[in-house]
Amino acid sequence: MIIETYSAEETFQTGESIGKKALPGQIYTLTGDLGVGKTVFTQGLAKGLGITEPVNSPTFTIVQIYEEGRLPLYHFDVYRIGDVEEMDEIGYEDYFYGEGVCLIEWANLIEEILPEEVIRVTIEKDLDKGFDYRKITITEGNVS
Repeated sequence: MIIETYSAEETFQTGESIGKKALPGQIYTLTGDLGVGKTVFTQGLAKGLGITEPVNSPTFTIVQIYEEGRLPLYHFDVYRIGDVEEMDEIGYEDYFYGEGVCLIEWANLIEEILPEEVIRVTIEKDLDKGFDYRKITITEGNVS
């Protein structure tokens, strides 16, 4: 599925719509260049889960946990991870195979530990279509 948005608000609303439909145990991988709107999308997804506290990228903590919504949200940012073994240290399996929803930014850096079934979200800019234009591609299935 491809969704085109033309403002940060539309990108937020796309995330919110997905959050409203999210199910326990789902893992979303989120990829896109710096500044493409990954955090805005994540904030929308969190709102769709009923989370009202501020949501920011957990760049320096690897995972941020939000438990106040209808499902817990485990927001990972693995951009700064040096080795996949760091994921073991934080007990990633408890999150990946738990009852919450995982959203993993820069998931391509930890492909080898991702479950077979993930929902991939890719956000891309196209300046020819406007500064705030985003192409959001969502695919489900195997990581391969």
